[in-house]
Amino acid sequence: MPYAITPPTLPSVAVLGQTNRFPVHRIYCVGRNYQDHAVEMGHSGREAPFFFMKPADAVVSAQAHEVVAMPYPTLTQSLHHEVELVVAIGTGGSNISVDAAEQHIFGYAVGLDMTRRDLQNELKKLGRPWCIAKGFDHSAPIGPITPAGQIDGIANASISLQVNGEERQTGSIAHMIWNVAETIAQISQAWALQPGDLIFTGTPAGVGAVVRGDLLCATVSGLQTLRVRLE
Repeated sequence: MPYAITPPTLPSVAVLGQTNRFPVHRIYCVGRNYQDHAVEMGHSGREAPFFFMKPADAVVSAQAHEVVAMPYPTLTQSLHHEVELVVAIGTGGSNISVDAAEQHIFGYAVGLDMTRRDLQNELKKLGRPWCIAKGFDHSAPIGPITPAGQIDGIANASISLQVNGEERQTGSIAHMIWNVAETIAQISQAWALQPGDLIFTGTPAGVGAVVRGDLLCATVSGLQTLRVRLE
């Protein structure tokens, strides 16, 4: 099919042990999905889940054992880290049941939901959308995807983030307010999930600011560590 302009390159993520890459369709993110993080952000309880999105080309894909560079974004003096388990969707669908959700998962990875926190806080006060705080260029670093069949016990995996060797965030996937299957079911009620979708599933407490030169090491037990250097 001819196009009026050259189509952009399809964003993609590395897959562990494969030369084939995972094409990215959409990036869904779950807000305040760990109670301790909800509390530190001024909320509490098991709220109904809410979602926001990042552009597909916000991904910064890292190979195994690679340190990837992320440029420090414009318009902010308070860039925050949020380590998250990322779910890669291999089979799409609408109104997916909780019991069937696992069948739609291609694999898992470690991701960072990088946030212009100062902009987000101001936009919250004004009651305005905060896309600019979440969906900027390079705002979704992600490690290689481990196919679902190659990992066990993800529901009880530990999750953590270190900055320059100092632990900032630590928790367990078991502490999610809405687990992976429930999250997939909820999203599929609002959107038709497609192969290539990524779901960032929320972050535990301990989010904080980072600056140029910092080395971020994000881990979920059983998955490849994500290493990001801010430039």
